[in-house]
Amino acid sequence: MMKRITILALAAAMTLSVPAAKKQQQSHGYPINPVPFTSVKVAPGTFWGQRLEASRQVTIPLAFSKCEETGRYTNFSNAAEHMKDPSKVFKVNGIGFSFDDTDPYKTIEGASYILQTYPDKKLVAYIDSVLDVIASAQEPDGYLYTARTQNPDDPHHWAGPTRWSTVEILSHEFYNLGHMVEGAIAHYQATGSRKFLDIAIRYADCVIREVGPGENQVQRVPGHQIAEMALAKLYIVTGEQKYLDQAKFFLDLRGKTDRKDKYSQAHKPVIEQDEAVGHAVRAAYMYAGMADVAALTGDQDYIKAIDAIWDNMVGKKLYITGGIGATAHGEAFGENYELPNMTAYCETCAAIGNVYVNHRLFLLHGESKYYDVLERTLYNGLISGMSLDGGGFFYPNPLESLGQHARQPWFGCACCPSNLCRFIPSLPGYVYAVKDRNVYVNLFLSNEGTVTVDGKKVALSQTTEYPWNGDIAVTIGQNAAGQFALKVRVPGWVRGAVVPSDLYAYADGKQLGYSIKVNGQEAGTLSEDGYYTIDRKWKKGDKVQIHFDMEPRTVRAIDLVKEDEGCISVERGPLVYCAEHPDNDFDLTKMIVNQKPAFSVSDGKVLEYPVKTIATRAQALDFDSEGRLTAKDVQLTLIPYYAWCHRGSGKMKVWLPQALMAVRPAKELPVKE
Repeated sequence: MMKRITILALAAAMTLSVPAAKKQQQSHGYPINPVPFTSVKVAPGTFWGQRLEASRQVTIPLAFSKCEETGRYTNFSNAAEHMKDPSKVFKVNGIGFSFDDTDPYKTIEGASYILQTYPDKKLVAYIDSVLDVIASAQEPDGYLYTARTQNPDDPHHWAGPTRWSTVEILSHEFYNLGHMVEGAIAHYQATGSRKFLDIAIRYADCVIREVGPGENQVQRVPGHQIAEMALAKLYIVTGEQKYLDQAKFFLDLRGKTDRKDKYSQAHKPVIEQDEAVGHAVRAAYMYAGMADVAALTGDQDYIKAIDAIWDNMVGKKLYITGGIGATAHGEAFGENYELPNMTAYCETCAAIGNVYVNHRLFLLHGESKYYDVLERTLYNGLISGMSLDGGGFFYPNPLESLGQHARQPWFGCACCPSNLCRFIPSLPGYVYAVKDRNVYVNLFLSNEGTVTVDGKKVALSQTTEYPWNGDIAVTIGQNAAGQFALKVRVPGWVRGAVVPSDLYAYADGKQLGYSIKVNGQEAGTLSEDGYYTIDRKWKKGDKVQIHFDMEPRTVRAIDLVKEDEGCISVERGPLVYCAEHPDNDFDLTKMIVNQKPAFSVSDGKVLEYPVKTIATRAQALDFDSEGRLTAKDVQLTLIPYYAWCHRGSGKMKVWLPQALMAVRPAKELPVKE
C-alpha cells in the first residue's frame, strides 16, 4: 500500500516553487496559440480565485479521500498483488465501475493545475505516492486496467473475456487511457516530472500495438470517447506521430465497426455527421477530438463536419444556461428544439465538454462567437455543477425543480465531481491566446499573465469584479515595448446577441453600450471577428480601460422551443438568473411576471457568498373561495442560476411565465368543481 499523507495536510499551502516542464513541444496545429495554465495566476479572493481556493481546500482533498474510501487505490494494489502472486485473485464483479481507475487520474490532473496557483510540496509528495500505487498495477507490456488485472479469469462484468472485446460497449479501456494521458500531461507540465507521463506512454503504446489496421491487430473504436483528444495531445508533447495516427484511426473507423448507433455517434462516419446526437458527453469529447485532429492534419472534411455539428448544437440544441443534453434517457441530445426544463439533463460533464469544443473552434477559426458560448456555459451550466464551497455536486443541471433535486457530497459514478476537480483549476488556460502579433483577451477575471509575442514575453494583468460589473482594467507590464494588437472580446451579450444563432433573442429592446480606451483615449475598432482590436506600440504601464454596460435583460426562445413558449428568462452580463423558493414566499409554479418588467439590482448573499440579486414585480395566482382566479402583487427575487439549491431543496425556475398559458403545471392549480 502507498505511504499515506493525510488529506487535511494536502490543503496546507506551501511556498515551494514548482518547476515548469521544459520539454520542447510539437506545434498543436491550431492557427491560434492558447496561453497555457502555467502562465496565468488568478488573483485570490475574487470570483474565480474563490473557486480555485475551494478546489484546493475542499474539492481536490475530498476527491483524493473518496479514492481512498471507495477502494479506487485498492484496485491498483490488488492488481499489483495478483501480478506478484497469480494465486491471489480479487472479487471485482459487481464492485464499482469499469472506469473507476479514471477518478485518481482526473484528480491528479486537477491537483497539477492547482499547483500553479498554490504551490504545495506536500501535495506533490502525495501525488507521487499515488503514482507509485498506479505504476505497480501496470502489466509488463504496459496494459493498465485494474478491472481485469485483479482477476483475469473473472474480471469486472463490463470488461469482457479478453482485452478490447467490449471496449466499444462497456469496458472503457480506451476511456481510461484517455483520462490517464490527460492527467499525465498536466502533471508533467506542472511539475516537470515524467513519472506519470511514462506510465501513460506505456499504456498508449500497448494500445497502438494491439489495436489498429494491421493483420494481427483488432479494429475497435472507443465506446466512450476521450482517447482521441488525449492521443492528439500526447503527440504534441512527445512529437511521436504514432499517437496522432491512432487518434485519427479511432475517428476514421467510427461507424465502420459492429457499433453503429446514434447513442455513441457511430451511426455514420464522422465526416458525414452534421447533427449533435447521442450521449452528450461522449459526443462533445469526440467533437473536441475531431477539432484537434483536424488542426494537426489539416483534414478539411473534419473541419466541415465539426462546423456543421456546432451550427446544429448552437442553433437547435443549446440551453440558455449553455447546457447540452436534453434527456436522461441515454444522457443524450434530444431532437431539434427539444429543450425541456424540468427534465433537462444537462450533465455537468457535458458542459465541460461543451467548453472543450468551443475553445478548440475558437483556436481554429478565431471568432468570438465560440467564446460567447464558452462563457455562457462556464458561468451557468458548468459551475452550477459544484457548490460554492466545493463540496456538493450536481450530476444533471435542470432548469426547473419542484424540490426533487439536491446537491450530493459524491456519487457512486463519480465522473462529474472528478471532472470538476480537473476542469476548475484549468481555467487559467482559457483566459488569453496569441496569434502572430495578436493577443486575445477572451475571459475577464483578475489575474497576472505572461504571453509570448514575436518571441518576447509580455506581462499582462487584469483587475475586475466581473461578472458583477462590466469594468475591467488591463495593464501592460514588463517587456511590452513593441507593436502588437490587443484583441479584447466584446461579448455577445453586450452586442445584442444572446447566442450566435436565432435560438434565443433579447425581448426588451435595450441596446447596451461599451467603451474601450487606452490611457483614457479611444484607440481601436470593433472588427468582424467580434474583437475590439487595438494595434499600437505598447509600453510598460499602458492601461486599457474596458467598460461594458451591464443590466438585467429579458430573453425569449424561438417559437419552436415549445417548453419556453410564453416565458422569459432573465440574465445580467454573462449570468443567467433563476427564481428559487428561499427568496420568494409564494408558489413559483403559480405566478406570472409583468408584461413590461422593471428590475432592480442589489447586493445579496447565498449563504456567506456575495451575489447580485435581481428583483421585479410579479403576480401570484390562486383561486378564491368561489373558484375565481385571483392575482396578488408580489416581489419576485432572482439569484444567479449557478447558486441555486444551496439552501435546501425546493422549487426553482429559470424560464418565468409572462403569459397565462405558460403557467405550468396548470394541473397543480386547485381548480374548483
